Amino acid sequence: MNRLRSRRSFLKTLGAAALAAPFVTRGLMASSPNSRLAHASFGAGGMAWSDMKALGNCSGVEIVAVCDVDLRRTDDARRRFPNARIYQDWRELLDKEKHIDSVNVSTPDHMHAPIAASAMQLGKHVYGQKPLAHDVHEVRRMTEIAREKNVVTQTGIQIHSTAQYRSAVQALRDGVIGKVSEVHSWCPKSWGDPSPRPDTSSPVPDGFDWDLWLGVCAERPFIGNGYYHPAAWRKRLDFGTGTLGDMGCHLFDPVFSALDLTPPRSVRSGGLPPNAWNWAPDGKVLFQFAGTERTAAKTLPVTWYDGTSKPPAAIAALLEGNLLPDAGSIFVGTEGVLVLPHVGWASLYPRAKFRGFALPDVGGTDHYAQFVSACRGEGKTTAGFAHGGPLTETILLGGIASRFPNSTLEWNAPKMAFSLDAANRFLRREYRDGWAVKGLS
Repeated sequence: MNRLRSRRSFLKTLGAAALAAPFVTRGLMASSPNSRLAHASFGAGGMAWSDMKALGNCSGVEIVAVCDVDLRRTDDARRRFPNARIYQDWRELLDKEKHIDSVNVSTPDHMHAPIAASAMQLGKHVYGQKPLAHDVHEVRRMTEIAREKNVVTQTGIQIHSTAQYRSAVQALRDGVIGKVSEVHSWCPKSWGDPSPRPDTSSPVPDGFDWDLWLGVCAERPFIGNGYYHPAAWRKRLDFGTGTLGDMGCHLFDPVFSALDLTPPRSVRSGGLPPNAWNWAPDGKVLFQFAGTERTAAKTLPVTWYDGTSKPPAAIAALLEGNLLPDAGSIFVGTEGVLVLPHVGWASLYPRAKFRGFALPDVGGTDHYAQFVSACRGEGKTTAGFAHGGPLTETILLGGIASRFPNSTLEWNAPKMAFSLDAANRFLRREYRDGWAVKGLS
């Protein structure tokens, strides 16, 4: 009954905010540059803890509330931010903490959109962890809501603001390697699991609300030993988005930024399909983009590899005997090759041609402080949802393509539809009863 009352109260608050004139919604008004920013964190452990610390270190930011479905993971936050109020239900936090200005949403992927969309509709600025959401429909709506509500947003691709990535992007935009003809990006992580889901259940630990953790997803028994919580959810189809979802937004970010890419025309998976429960390991996905003034042809192929999958030997040979970075991207241009490690300084080939060449010195910025400054009316973010939304959509298309191996899926971004009708059902899923979110469902 308490949860039912909390949900009703939250929906009433959200409905009132939707009817309010934009100019009376607190979060829509830029704060004074010298004002305090009242901030709330959705998530307390893992990446949420990193985000919370980074934002809390910014001048003028006060962490006033923290929410996590697992209260055992709030100990660090209680010690670091003793005045912050602790919640277990995100809806209760949004209902009671009406004065907050901004939030970070750093939960498992399946709850990014419900929380972020609800916060934005209440006029709150949002720092959203990558990938922005679990499903393409959710990402599209988050991007639209951010624009409609005129809130400040920042995608949690913090490497975007480092000197290493910014320098490489500028070098590519300067045409150092000429026009780019192909890109290869890879990551050795493997959030794949070919095994079936265990036919078992476990007692739910004290302090952990399994129903709240499931959120919009269908009910099922809790399985212990880390099967879902706290990190292996990335392997599970309903909750995570696999290795591509985890790392693709990082690695494709400089590709998008440097080459001015628009949504892909098609996507094709050369790896194994997921089973009924989990993403497959060792993915390989080919994206075909429309060419731009920075590319060598009318189309640009960009290939993704994860786990044991790697670029072919002919591409690796462009490094003239040097080993491929652990993770990164190779840009093949008409006048040379640029290799960008994740995270590291770019190198250029042929070595003889670029000996003594200095990469552009553009410096780095603080990704979190940039968000805070924008929330307070100073400057803009460089990875807002207008950038992170199309980037995330592209990444999620790769996950859908993996369900249809060796099939080329033509993509119509304006209509948000694949040429293969069977693939379209994975663009959007129904939330379970009682978890509908205005603007998403």
